[in-house]
Amino acid sequence: MTTSPLALRERKLAEEFSGLATWEDRYKRLIERGKALGDLPEAMKQEKYKVRGCQSQVWLHAGLDGTGRVVFQADSDAMIVKGLVAILLEVYSCAAPAEILATPPHFLKELGFESHLSPSRANGLFAMVKQIMYYAQAFKALAALKN
Repeated sequence: MTTSPLALRERKLAEEFSGLATWEDRYKRLIERGKALGDLPEAMKQEKYKVRGCQSQVWLHAGLDGTGRVVFQADSDAMIVKGLVAILLEVYSCAAPAEILATPPHFLKELGFESHLSPSRANGLFAMVKQIMYYAQAFKALAALKN
């Protein structure tokens, strides 16, 4: 059986975070991930790119590359949230819309983020996942119209 590229990305993240002894270490790693993500250009920090349902400001932009893969760019005004969106992009960016839709975010539970985030932060995390899935669905539908 072949393992999907997204499943491999999820496994890599799970191994990385499971190697961290404490939740403080995990939060520090999230902040590092957020810093490594860089900043979204100001032109992309428009209202239409904001993720609804996040207490922090989160902007998520998606486009297709030349091979039909979805490329995500994102930013947040909160460092832990920016780290959360960075790990989502690590899994889902540069993947075909169908791959994204076929890969539910089970890895978030495995990483412990479902149970160790505040309720508002957990809601924001799932709002980001929902937005990623919406983009993937839209790009899949667009591709079907072109064929």
